[in-house]
Amino acid sequence: MPVISVGRVVDISLLLSTSDRVAPLAAPSAMHPESWQLCAQVESWARGRGLVLGDPDTSPLGRARCERLAARVFPAADLAAVDLFARWLTWALALDDTLDHPPLADSGSAVHALYDDLLRAMRRGHARPGARPLEAALVELWDATSRSMSRDWRRRFMLQLEAHRDGCAEEAVNRRIGHVPTPAAYTALRRRACPPFLYDLIEPVLGVELAPRLLRTPGWKTLSHSVADVVAWTNDLASHDLESARGDVHNYPAVLAAAHGLDAASAGDLVVERVAERVDDAWKAARGLPDMLDRLHLTAAQRAAAAQVVKVLLDTPRAHLDWLAESGRYESGGSVTSLRLDALASLR
Repeated sequence: MPVISVGRVVDISLLLSTSDRVAPLAAPSAMHPESWQLCAQVESWARGRGLVLGDPDTSPLGRARCERLAARVFPAADLAAVDLFARWLTWALALDDTLDHPPLADSGSAVHALYDDLLRAMRRGHARPGARPLEAALVELWDATSRSMSRDWRRRFMLQLEAHRDGCAEEAVNRRIGHVPTPAAYTALRRRACPPFLYDLIEPVLGVELAPRLLRTPGWKTLSHSVADVVAWTNDLASHDLESARGDVHNYPAVLAAAHGLDAASAGDLVVERVAERVDDAWKAARGLPDMLDRLHLTAAQRAAAAQVVKVLLDTPRAHLDWLAESGRYESGGSVTSLRLDALASLR
């Protein structure tokens, strides 16, 4: 059930084979019962902000169907909050498309310059006259999201944006000089370059906030990093062929192939093995959290908030797999449409 052109050697069938081997990924994700309302709302917002231009089916962002991922990650949340998360996803993918293509793709200084504009606009509370759509949309999203969150959370979110900036700038330099990261270096780099701030949005969507001291514990870091790795690496499998076609080596199968002298198919199989290991790491960390919460002497409200966020984190890898199978973001042509629909049928 590939989502890219015929003849590809790394595809989503590899991802779904993982669900047969990893019990936590076995059950398809739930879908928000009011998800049907989101499509038109999110598409209208993206068009109105200039993030999607023309026919949505003609661009990777337009075909992404971010509202479907939001509805799978948050199947029981307030619809307005799910809509806000879907808009953040749309913005993050629009930023990703900008950073992955010329003139920013191979210029670390250009990445920093773009991000300087974005971060200054957030701090000012308004976009510059004539600012690019990314800047204006970010200010709007930040205003809608941050007003109910504490100063600590807002600072954490800004730090995650800066981490994303630094990761994307490092990728740009690697492209310019033709450097392929080692597998160990790539893991940490990918975690920064695959928007880490999106995970912080779980809290405002649920209307909770995590205790800062919980976030600093090794167990929480293992849980959150493991989930982030699973999402990033499965996304790498879906995008591998398109990225390889444009010579981009920032993709886990490509990194493993270069490091170990593997062909793409063997590297893809190795990624699936690593994904299974990281899913196991996440669940082991989650099982150890109750004892950690006891040691931290958190309040009942803080414990409840942690439990809600943990559930979303653990559900996210399967939600992301299902979204990859139904999204058109990584299609390279019309010949794969029927194959993608076959994949969807098996998920229901």
